[in-house]
Amino acid sequence: MIIVTGGAGFIGSNMVKGLNDKGYDDILVVDNMSSGEKFKNLLALDIKDYVDKHDYILDVKAGKYNQDNVEAIFHIGACSDTMEYNGKYMMANNYEYSRELLHFSLKKGIPFIYASSASVYGNGANGFREETACEGALNVYAFSKLQFDRYVRRALPAAKSQVAGLRFFNVYGPQENHKGKMASIVYQLYRQLQTSGVVKLFKGINGYADGEQRRDFIYVKDIVAVNLFLFEHPEVSGVFNCGTGQARSFNDVAKALISAYGKGRIEYVDFPETLRGKYQSFTEADTGKIVAAGYERPFTTLETAIGEYCRYLDGSDGYLTR
Repeated sequence: MIIVTGGAGFIGSNMVKGLNDKGYDDILVVDNMSSGEKFKNLLALDIKDYVDKHDYILDVKAGKYNQDNVEAIFHIGACSDTMEYNGKYMMANNYEYSRELLHFSLKKGIPFIYASSASVYGNGANGFREETACEGALNVYAFSKLQFDRYVRRALPAAKSQVAGLRFFNVYGPQENHKGKMASIVYQLYRQLQTSGVVKLFKGINGYADGEQRRDFIYVKDIVAVNLFLFEHPEVSGVFNCGTGQARSFNDVAKALISAYGKGRIEYVDFPETLRGKYQSFTEADTGKIVAAGYERPFTTLETAIGEYCRYLDGSDGYLTR
């Protein structure tokens, strides 16, 4: 059995699809379905069972899964709302839950592959390498991810089974409809094109011209590919960046969308005061460490990925299909 936490969410459901495509269907999805719309993310997937995330962690603590043959745990579930300021909730959900699963995995010798975040690099002033000197946090979400990475680093020297974390950069692709304001800029701009024919980008800030803030945008299918690489190489442990290594501007995203959609224009709006001091104007993964670990597959270009994603949005409202 393979366990995927957050398996009804955006990245998690794509992970399940990637496992299905490799022939795996003995999969336990762990998630929180309070947002009922997430059921749509499971319709095209083959899974063995579903368990609520609260029940699952209680069952783990009670030893319910001690005798199960668990092949791997993909721990992708988390609160990813960077505007959530309840630190107690964030740390319980993202840090303490992850720590409990880590100890379960280490005790049972189960490969543990988990989702971290590029938010751990703060404003990026010191670069985007998997090094302490580059790390910081602009909000409690980023801190929850950073603190778990730090915990993992302390545990790695004594670990006798795989523990691998992936610092996801700006992910976009099918199955993110339920995320609302936390959906990718690609999804949000596509919906703007649908409703008004206009995509709205922020005016210049922090030395960047209008719409020229840059992020490392990575297609969700590439995220899945890196996770599968780790799954297939249980000898690889550590904390790794998971981005393309090439920053692209929001203007590039808008132009690719307009090209794929066939029409539209860009409008620039004032930068919101609520985001000042909490916003990454530039991200770009240093991919040297994951490449050195043996990952060789090229990342999908922004234009190719957006073209494919738009076909999902046009054809199946952004959902995966069988």
